[in-house]
Amino acid sequence: MNWTRNLKVFTKLGVATLMLGALAMSGNAQTAYRGSFTLPFETHWGAVTLPAGDYTFSLPSATVPYTLYVHGKGVSAIIMAATTDDRGVSDHARLNLVDTTDAHTVQTFDAPELGVTFVYPTPGKKHVGRKGNSEEAASPAAPGTVTENKTTIEVRTAGR
Repeated sequence: MNWTRNLKVFTKLGVATLMLGALAMSGNAQTAYRGSFTLPFETHWGAVTLPAGDYTFSLPSATVPYTLYVHGKGVSAIIMAATTDDRGVSDHARLNLVDTTDAHTVQTFDAPELGVTFVYPTPGKKHVGRKGNSEEAASPAAPGTVTENKTTIEVRTAGR
C-alpha cells in the first residue's frame, strides 16, 4: 500500500515537471525567420490557395523540413518547401510567382537573411507533342499550351 501511494506521488511530480519544462521551452522558443507580404490577387502556394490580401509568415526553424506558417484575414496555412537552392539568392526577400494561364502560383521564396531560396511545386507547362510523322510541334500560342509570366512580390522581413 505504501508502494502504491509513493508511485502516485512520483507520477504526479513527474507530470508536473514535464509540464513545467514544456512551458519553459515554449517561452524560450524563437522564430528563425518572419515577416509580411501583400498578395494583389488570388495565389496558389503549394496545395493552398490564398486570396488577395495582407499576410504574415513565420518559419520556426531554418532546418529541414522548411515549414512556413502563413496567416491572413480569415486564412491560415502551413506550407512546406519542396526543396531549397542556395545559389544566386537575391539581395531582397521576395516571392517569385509564375502565371500559368489564369493561375498565379508561388514558385520560389528568396530569403537572403538565411542565404537560401525555398522552392515550391508549380504546375508544369503543358507541351503539345509532335503531330504525325514529320510535322512540327504546335506554336507556343496554340491551344493547350501554357504561357508563363513572372511576378515578384516584395516581402518585408523581421529578420532572424
